[in-house]
Amino acid sequence: MTQRNDEVEILLVEDTAADAELTIRALKKNCLVNNLVWVKDGAEALDFVFATGAYAGRDQARQPKVVLLDLRLPRISGVEVLRRLKNDDRTRTIPVVVLTSSKEDVDVEECYRLGVNSYIAKPVSFDEFVKVVGELGLYWLLLNKIPNE
Repeated sequence: MTQRNDEVEILLVEDTAADAELTIRALKKNCLVNNLVWVKDGAEALDFVFATGAYAGRDQARQPKVVLLDLRLPRISGVEVLRRLKNDDRTRTIPVVVLTSSKEDVDVEECYRLGVNSYIAKPVSFDEFVKVVGELGLYWLLLNKIPNE
């Protein structure tokens, strides 16, 4: 989805193809998908961010402007990805938005305890989903100011 790995604005961490495609469609509708990388599990997300494994050649200094993170992921859970990102000085300031189907209080509380920047339960209707993801993208990519920009 991205032209060059060093220009990533959005890292989408989503194992369900239909949800990923819906998210990408919603971002496209708002012209926010130019520099997106989609990874399908927590291990791949960590490899991307920390420039290891298949992403060993990637410039780790060029981090995404925002990570859209599902919680229910294979291999390494979204909660563990969040924990590792927020516990490392190199990645602590990357905004992480949990975008998940879970509305469980325990998940919300754990994510905020770990330092998530926002927690959003995926809306059920397509129109509402497109609206929410569009607003999310506009805020985190255009309005939010991150360090070292």
